[in-house]
Amino acid sequence: MAKARKDNKGRALRKGESQRSQDNRYVYTYTTPLGKRGYVYATTLQELREKEEKLIRDQLDGLDLYVAGKADLNFVVDRYLATKNNLATSTYANYRYVYDHFCKDGFGKRKAAEIKYSDVLHFYLHLVDEKEVKVKTVESLHCVLHPAFDMAVRDEIIRKNPSDGVISEIKKRQGRKQKVDRALTFEQQSELIRYITDHPLYDYWRPLFIVLLGTGCRIGEICGLRWQDVDLENRVIDINHSMTYFRRGKQPPYTFEFKFEPPKTKAGIRKIPMLDDVYDVLKEMYDYQKEHGFSSLVVDGATGFIFINKVGALYKHTAIDHSIRRIVNNHNAEEIVKAKREDREPIILPFFSCHTFRHTFCTRFCENETNVKVIQSVMGHADINTTMDIYAEVTEAKKRESMENLSKNLKVF
Repeated sequence: MAKARKDNKGRALRKGESQRSQDNRYVYTYTTPLGKRGYVYATTLQELREKEEKLIRDQLDGLDLYVAGKADLNFVVDRYLATKNNLATSTYANYRYVYDHFCKDGFGKRKAAEIKYSDVLHFYLHLVDEKEVKVKTVESLHCVLHPAFDMAVRDEIIRKNPSDGVISEIKKRQGRKQKVDRALTFEQQSELIRYITDHPLYDYWRPLFIVLLGTGCRIGEICGLRWQDVDLENRVIDINHSMTYFRRGKQPPYTFEFKFEPPKTKAGIRKIPMLDDVYDVLKEMYDYQKEHGFSSLVVDGATGFIFINKVGALYKHTAIDHSIRRIVNNHNAEEIVKAKREDREPIILPFFSCHTFRHTFCTRFCENETNVKVIQSVMGHADINTTMDIYAEVTEAKKRESMENLSKNLKVF
């Protein structure tokens, strides 16, 4: 059995360790994952072993591959997301889901240092044109890739960010194909509420839809709304938290759970005065639940939830979207037959998501309010530009309507 090598003080050296005779410095020799020989130097054995431990940790973390520019995109994104401990749980979960679903098992395996602008462009176009992924979803993916590449640039792993300008090019190319999210017209929202109110199956959704249409709240804010957040006496709703349904874990099998957390921004914390229709439906629900029992559901210590589905659980926004699609399909089929029988044009409802309720409320608000700061406060927009974009769209529509009316009533020629 070979004897262990020792330093000049008689201490046994580990495999890979040695001491140079010319200056008594300690050396640790190792092989990198790229197959190259590496060296670590120290003046004392204790210092050398501390450096060895750090090296081993870095190798396990993949840092040496990263520094060598050989890490794949998955590693770069994981490293970037690990720094985002200030993100809201819902935002992080969305980033993680979008990346894992569309990128991880394919494009994510490419070496980050070898990815070019054209590679990212072709990848995005592939998602949009062949996979029929919405541009908005690709934008969400871009919100992960672009800053991850930026981090690699700052770390001097790559020279330029290959995703710079790609999303603008995608939008320009897809501009004509994109469906623009539109608010429901007043006629459409009235028809929707009329239809579900008179329907024996869909009247179940009336309270939720009225509150969404009458407050402009985000779906997570309403799904997590509690009775202690509602002041029926003063007719005010206190928005101070949101309910998020997210995926936990990086690898399958995944688990899904609700999380009770503050709004993403300070602007999201606000008080919303109740419209009469909102007050009436909440009072109706309160009286009913007072007689038949309030929800006993507990999420992160929070109780008293208002909107509970038929099995006593919180709503998921995907389930609401699926129900909206069924309602719209059934309504339109019945409305076409009814309108033909009554010899009139049918009122056709567009397909929309639960977020459309928020956009619809904001549109009606902008049509009747000129103080943009008031609109921003009620909507909980952190950025005034978000409010201004909707306000400008509404103002432009109003301007066209005014000119059309003017054209009917004013004969210039």
